[in-house]
Amino acid sequence: MKRLFAWALAAGAAIAAAGLPDIARAAAPQGFADRTAEVNGVRLHYMIGGEGSAVVLLHGYAQTSHMWRPVMGKLAKRHVVIVPDLRGAGASGKPTAGYDKKTMAQDIHALVASLGHERITIVGHDIGLMVAYAYAAQYPQSTERVVLMDAFLPGIGNWKDVWLLRDLWHFHFYGETPLALVTGRERIYFEHFWNDFAADRTRSVPEADRRIYMAAYAQPGGMRAGFEYFKAFEQDAADFAALSATKLTMPMLVLTGEKASGNFLIDQARLVATDVRGVVIKGSGHWLIDEAPQQVIPALVAFINEAPESGSVAGTSGVAGIVTQVLKGNPAQAGLYTLQLTVPANTRIESHSHPDDRVATVISGTWYFGTGDKFEERKLRELPAGSFYSEPPNEPHFARTGDTPVVVQITGFGPTGTRYVNRDAEDAQE
Repeated sequence: MKRLFAWALAAGAAIAAAGLPDIARAAAPQGFADRTAEVNGVRLHYMIGGEGSAVVLLHGYAQTSHMWRPVMGKLAKRHVVIVPDLRGAGASGKPTAGYDKKTMAQDIHALVASLGHERITIVGHDIGLMVAYAYAAQYPQSTERVVLMDAFLPGIGNWKDVWLLRDLWHFHFYGETPLALVTGRERIYFEHFWNDFAADRTRSVPEADRRIYMAAYAQPGGMRAGFEYFKAFEQDAADFAALSATKLTMPMLVLTGEKASGNFLIDQARLVATDVRGVVIKGSGHWLIDEAPQQVIPALVAFINEAPESGSVAGTSGVAGIVTQVLKGNPAQAGLYTLQLTVPANTRIESHSHPDDRVATVISGTWYFGTGDKFEERKLRELPAGSFYSEPPNEPHFARTGDTPVVVQITGFGPTGTRYVNRDAEDAQE
């Protein structure tokens, strides 16, 4: 009996430590681990599994990280998949503040950094897509690709005309009275979203998942935190309007439900990004993965798998489109390393230097390379495939490609990095 009692105490302590009752969270899928991290002043619960380049999946309102289970295993075949509960949701902490989407994106950036990933593909549904956009806009050089899934971007275009705003009431449904009204009635409240935002309520969020989500939001502080997502929309609108002044250049996929946001989110995305693919999922409402998995999951996986695979990492040039593959060693640590850069056609790299002594070989294409404190076309040397050159430590140099891509292999002794001569030029590259 004592042993049984001790086991019960231990189990209870584990559940309490996780901050979530058993019914509110299923075990992590096979190949994934449940973890928590203290980052940016908040405790985040997340699941992690797989190998390769990093992919982060962000859930929306009325759901938790649990929503991504149908796609996690498929992505984990080629990627490290990180699936957090957002601030205020699931088993994550529920602080009183910090629910503007810029801050929530900073939570995710701090989590990703704590796991040692410099560059990610980020995917968001509903509230999660707002966090995903805020992430990409604040950390463009750390973002490989972006996927936005059915909702809208506050502050962008005619955002108050979006389909979901037919239910404008719930964006203002917060405070003591709304909390009192939903306490003990969480299931009734969420049924409105799960049923009425679906094209067909019988093909919406499954019953087992509804129980998990309801229990997660019914825990202390859960409903209050969820209401804070909407309370922050006014701040989000101001933030996004400012962030959108600089358009995103990384590839972006936008998936929307035909019976939900339709072309609206796609049109918004084209106001904030230059490389947008929009797909309207036929016959689907808001709950894309639940309502139309046969259309959504293949599109999502195919787009993410287009990103560079394991071994392809973010370089230090800060120039969009350059793919850096580590062939040997670790450029961020002391020791010998070899990199291979694939530089797109018609790419210009302003004058910069590196702290280590490097030698380079042009593998393919024609590379135009020069030395000096500023980019000058007349100082460029034409280096065809097979050419060798050096990059002495702290010696400024610049380069460009012509009408064809170039592959350059560089060997140095780390740690390395890139420092632009002109800070404005560095900002322009970023």
